[in-house]
Amino acid sequence: MGKKNKLPALLLILLLLCTGCRETEGKENQPVTISIWHVYGAQTDSPLNDLIEEFNNTVGKEQGVRVEVTMVSNNNNIHKDILAGANKEPGAQQLPDIFVAYPKTVLAMPDESVLVDYRDFFTEEELAAFVPAFLDDGTVNGRLVSLPVAKSTELMFVNKTAFDRFAAATGASLDDLRTWEGLFATACEYAAWTDAKTPDIEGDSTPFFVHDFHFNYFQVGVESLGEAFFDGEELAFGPVFEQVFEPYAKACLSGGVWLSGGYATEPLRTGESIVSVASSASVLYFSNEVIYADNTTETVELIVLPCPVFENGAQMVMQRGAGMCTVKSTPEREQAAITFLKWLTEPRCNTEFVTGTGYMPVLQEAFEGHLPTKIRELTDPTYVELYKAYLETQDSYEFYTAPQLATYLDTEMEFEEMIRLQMLSGRKEYLEAGGNDPELLAQLAAECCAQFQAVMGQ
Repeated sequence: MGKKNKLPALLLILLLLCTGCRETEGKENQPVTISIWHVYGAQTDSPLNDLIEEFNNTVGKEQGVRVEVTMVSNNNNIHKDILAGANKEPGAQQLPDIFVAYPKTVLAMPDESVLVDYRDFFTEEELAAFVPAFLDDGTVNGRLVSLPVAKSTELMFVNKTAFDRFAAATGASLDDLRTWEGLFATACEYAAWTDAKTPDIEGDSTPFFVHDFHFNYFQVGVESLGEAFFDGEELAFGPVFEQVFEPYAKACLSGGVWLSGGYATEPLRTGESIVSVASSASVLYFSNEVIYADNTTETVELIVLPCPVFENGAQMVMQRGAGMCTVKSTPEREQAAITFLKWLTEPRCNTEFVTGTGYMPVLQEAFEGHLPTKIRELTDPTYVELYKAYLETQDSYEFYTAPQLATYLDTEMEFEEMIRLQMLSGRKEYLEAGGNDPELLAQLAAECCAQFQAVMGQ
């Protein structure tokens, strides 16, 4: 080949090499993009989405990581979508890099080993900074597969405006609500007080108290008094169960407890109840305006207090809230997910995130240093109340972790349904017998306990 022919060939080779270099350089500069499914807010109005945007524009940009939100849903729907994706059902979406899930979702997956163990990515020192009980809740079969990023618990919400009217007439005190014994005794008194307002109508008392999760009341109550609630996958039904059952049943039979379905926020919004124990995250759905059955409205003061405990029991409360799971993929994508999650659980960022969603932070430092400072910046008085109750709970209570049983969810659902039916039946029997008889009330409460245990033990 002559020199004239070699020159164009050499130029072509150099051009191709340079083009290849530019393409390689371009790919190296491209961020690793990972996807996430979560439950914190709506697609267009989410505190987490706002923080993800901040991450993408700062730390993510610096470290070559970009997070894309591909689904914002609720807990029930995301549970179904995760299982559909894990089971590769027809039409199901592929699992994202990160998704929010409760341990019950992980346990229901066909193969939980598709999730990373965060202990492979976090040092012991980094994990020691978390609230220990929160890490326990995310550990499944010895592997930390659900990283806590925001937790909730159960708190007591009180319509103080209505309670003050009741207290002025009867001498009741908010201090009575610190224990379950005092709360249920007050519920009986409130039922009698409201019933007496219409002496010509019998049995039309108004419930004082509504609990979102009757199952949690019994489970945590029994455990706080030193007895196991479960015996394997069955309910233990030991002597302490009867102790926990008695004050609850007396209040239910007297008409002082809301026994209909739905969430605890609803009867407080309609004035059909004035005190509730519910998930702390439900603060988003409570309102300072009560709309009564006659369509009149009242602006009320809503206060938030720690969950009641038994007089002789440990100060124990249910922990709630999901964690974030990372799907195994490539080292680059897994590390990108870890980069984001470490940023999200950093004390300052985590405090900012949880106070925008009504949850608790997950690091001790956030509780002790950042949260008290953040409370002083909050303008909504209900949120101020909420986070003061959180601080007292974190300081004085032990967080209860529910056992990871394959049958747990089914047991919970059956318990919730059957306990309400049992109490409604007992309430009807009490009214038919004339009511207002302490001996009859105690007798029916004991009978209801025996009948309920028999039904659940079948």
